[in-house]
Amino acid sequence: MSTVGKRSLSSPRELTRVGDRISFLYLERCTVHRDDNAITATDADGVTHIPSATLGTLLLGPGTRVTHQAMALLGESGAAVIWVGEHGVRFYSGGRALTRSSGLLEAQATAWANRRTRVEVARAMYRMRFPDEDPAGRTRDELLRMEGRRVKECYRRESARTGVPWVRRDYHRNDFSAGDAPNQGITAAAQCMYGVAHAVVAALGCSPGLGFVHSGHERSFVLDIADLYKTEIAIPAAFDAAAAGEDDVPTRTRRALRDRINETGLLERCADDIKKLLRYPQLTAKQAAFSDEDADKVGLQTDSGHLLAGGRNYGDEPIW
Repeated sequence: MSTVGKRSLSSPRELTRVGDRISFLYLERCTVHRDDNAITATDADGVTHIPSATLGTLLLGPGTRVTHQAMALLGESGAAVIWVGEHGVRFYSGGRALTRSSGLLEAQATAWANRRTRVEVARAMYRMRFPDEDPAGRTRDELLRMEGRRVKECYRRESARTGVPWVRRDYHRNDFSAGDAPNQGITAAAQCMYGVAHAVVAALGCSPGLGFVHSGHERSFVLDIADLYKTEIAIPAAFDAAAAGEDDVPTRTRRALRDRINETGLLERCADDIKKLLRYPQLTAKQAAFSDEDADKVGLQTDSGHLLAGGRNYGDEPIW
């Protein structure tokens, strides 16, 4: 019997916009399967149906098993799927874009490939994070020092607000439990924010690896985007979770972070911020002609910089 799917691939118009999706869903100790256009989570308490098209990111924790059919549906729906280890200290992800256009990816690559525009985007990122401090003309080294000071200030401010003692950021890669409560919360919040940012980056068709502040990692751009909301959303959620007690800090952090993401409309804001950073609304006429996200358009590049329509033979036609 053939296992080739008979259902046609959904168009972007048929898929839920990333800005309208649930931020993330965490599952553990269950089997994830598929039932029509929903995924199911089966555990000792029974079967829970989850509409796949509403998910931004699915976090699969310890004890989870997932079927091929479930992954096929999640991939078609454009949801990011992340396997996280105990306490969320491992990160694996996948997913497909919700767009058929390469416009944003080309805008990202164009800005990244030029040293001047790359630092301009980095400055714009810092301007979003710290609007009261003008990064114009700052070098990369100055931007990094500025970020370091502001993040330390955020730790001290959240410690004073919540009453949670704070010493320093202390992340133990191979021993999550070695960190104190606020450090565990910050690590858990960071992993969730990476998942959310990766879901938006993948949904928009951007490259996770072409970063403007971070570099050299397969998720450099994901780290860039997640950091935009670190001091505003992630760190406060971690300190709130730590203030409630030292037990089960990662779970409380995820819940607090989920609430903050939904309250602030972060998914839609994140998509808009990426487009603004890459100056996507200011594309050239050539790019704009091929930026329809709802259609499969493949152009052919000419030496003069024009895009010709694909699917035609130009053997006997002039190419300008």
